[in-house]
Formats: sequence, C-alpha cells, structure tokens
Amino acid sequence: MAFVRKALLTVAVLGAGTGVGVALFALVTPGELQKQAMLKEIPEQDPRRRDEAARTQQLVLATLQEAAATQENVAWRKNWTVGGSGRSA
Repeated sequence: MAFVRKALLTVAVLGAGTGVGVALFALVTPGELQKQAMLKEIPEQDPRRRDEAARTQQLVLATLQEAAATQENVAWRKNWTVGGSGRSA
C-alpha cells in the first residue's frame, strides 16, 4: 500500500511540475500580433541590409576565387577588397 501511495504522490508531483511548466510557457509565448511585429523588425527585412549582405557575400566569394587561382597567401593582405597588395607565402 505504501508503494502505491508513493507512486501516486510521485505522479502528482511530476504532473504539477509539468502543469506549472506548461502554464509558464503559455504565458511567455508571444501572441500572433507580437509575432507579426517581431517579423517586421528583423534586419533581413530591410532592403538596404539585404543589399549589404549580398555585397559582402560577393566580396567573400571573389576573394575565395582569387585565392584558389593564385599562389599568394591572401590571409596576409591588409585590405582584402584590393587584389595583390599582401606578402607572398
């Protein structure tokens, strides 16, 4: 009988803890209007930010392509946007 009582008490405590966790999660989860407002504030939604990110990716790709085509160690360059201005490997 003591085993059954202990098992029921354990289940009740775990259930109460789960219930508190679910209630807290429901309280802090943003509603649909808050989600929409948060999505509008994402930096990637700004066209200038997207253009800047695309330009940065183009520069990185161009640097990688140039590094693959030459024997120069491009890591030594002070200005990576200008070709051929660093020390050789």
